[in-house]
Amino acid sequence: MGENREIQKGVWEGRIPVAFRLSEEDTDGERPEPVYLMVPRISYFPLHTEKINKHFLKYASEKESEEIWLEHDNQPLKWHYPVGLLFDLYGSETSLPWTITVHFKDFPEEELLHCVSKDAVESHFMSSIKEADSLKHRGQVINSMQKRDHKQLWTGLLHDKFDQFWSVNKKLMESSGDETFKYIPYRLYMVDRHYMTNLFRPLTEEGHHQSLKHLLLSAVPQFFNEDEEFQKHVRIHGTEPLLDTPILWLSENFSFPDNFLHLVISDK
Repeated sequence: MGENREIQKGVWEGRIPVAFRLSEEDTDGERPEPVYLMVPRISYFPLHTEKINKHFLKYASEKESEEIWLEHDNQPLKWHYPVGLLFDLYGSETSLPWTITVHFKDFPEEELLHCVSKDAVESHFMSSIKEADSLKHRGQVINSMQKRDHKQLWTGLLHDKFDQFWSVNKKLMESSGDETFKYIPYRLYMVDRHYMTNLFRPLTEEGHHQSLKHLLLSAVPQFFNEDEEFQKHVRIHGTEPLLDTPILWLSENFSFPDNFLHLVISDK
């Protein structure tokens, strides 16, 4: 992978400082001190909340409920979204650590899915990888892998092992000659809207590379002016990639471990 490996490793090692605070409604007495963690951008909150659960449970007024849920600034946080995606949607680099409120009661049934164990995260994660490979390789790569390869992808993410994960994931990212990705697995997010996606090919019929700008023109043409200048900001992993970046390169190097590009569109 050479140079690309350093980029992929840099993406993998991204961290967000988070201050977890127990909700005032969840304690009858004095609120405990926050828990501070450096959480990987590419991971999921339920893989890092065991310590938080144990710390706050003894202070919680409703001890019969051990399933916690998280919110920031009155916005419940979807556990099946990667941490970095949630931060790019709702957090700010100018306000760190990111303050997240921990709840044990009043679960927002209409806004969040329940996550009773890490098995739920694994199931969602593997389902996303399979969906991504169906777009890229018609599912041929993931279906040709053995069960231990699937497990290695999961345990690599779970235990934050870059080499372990990428020794398998590189097969899912292979794209050369006639074997280039059929479609780019991606999703576009904006606050207070459902994510958007469509079928987008990385190459034109003439074999020319399409860019991030081409993808955005295809998906959200309303955000361009008459001179085809993008009127918003687009972020992934806390960065704003250049709009002329080839979308295939971006997919190979900036995808989250679930093999999707999770791109956030914002005004600022």
